[in-house]
Amino acid sequence: MERDADSQSDLPRRGVNRRLGPLVAAFRYAFAGLGYLLRTQRNAQIHCLVGACAVALGVVLGIERWEWLALVLTITLVLAAEGVNTAIEATVDLVTSARHPLAKIAKDVAAGTVLICAIGSVVVGCIIFLPYLLPLLFRLSGF
Repeated sequence: MERDADSQSDLPRRGVNRRLGPLVAAFRYAFAGLGYLLRTQRNAQIHCLVGACAVALGVVLGIERWEWLALVLTITLVLAAEGVNTAIEATVDLVTSARHPLAKIAKDVAAGTVLICAIGSVVVGCIIFLPYLLPLLFRLSGF
């Protein structure tokens, strides 16, 4: 008898857990992680403040839909990078308390990744907001 290439009969069958409890617990853990990030990480707090200011400026200036998309994705990217940075730092601290060159590389690269995202977010902010703000500034300055 010839076997079908797509046959998975010899793989163990595990049903998808459709109970609500584990799903609710997973969300609870995720929100606990976000809470930790925002309570303990100064840079995450700064990113949230700057993001909130950008959102407020977007509302005041009435930015376009595509600009909202770029703004939301940029804010999300920076906060996600900060979360990954925090997770990497915690993991490295768990594994070793000694100064190790690889631990330094892991922490420095994670922090550098957040910096890249933050610089990119400033560029996106300039692209979005300067066309709205420059005419206002010129009008206010009398040019």
